[in-house]
Amino acid sequence: QVQLVESGGGLVQPGGSLRLSCAASGSVLRIIWMSWYRQAPGKQRDLVATISSGGNTNYADSVKGRFTISIDNTRNTGHLQMNSLKPEDTAVYYCNAYVNTRLAPYNRWGQGTQVTVSS
Repeated sequence: QVQLVESGGGLVQPGGSLRLSCAASGSVLRIIWMSWYRQAPGKQRDLVATISSGGNTNYADSVKGRFTISIDNTRNTGHLQMNSLKPEDTAVYYCNAYVNTRLAPYNRWGQGTQVTVSS
């Protein structure tokens, strides 16, 4: 059973930093690609960043220059480094990944982690 488990959310002051992690488990051989989404109360879920196993990245305009997405395939883990956080970054952050396993590839979502930016 492939699972994604997120960690690293919390409360941070404006201008601060957080690092989110998304660990893939369940006979995972390789993360093919990973994306991070976020959903603020009453709003739709929006794509924040995407990375392929080859290292190609894409970012939403609102986070370019502040957020960095990465994958560590030695640990089957992805990260979202968030710097210069703003109150409008407050949301539940979800990871979504396409992973290769011994049996088949799977697309999975994490359970979400709350990020609150407030003074």
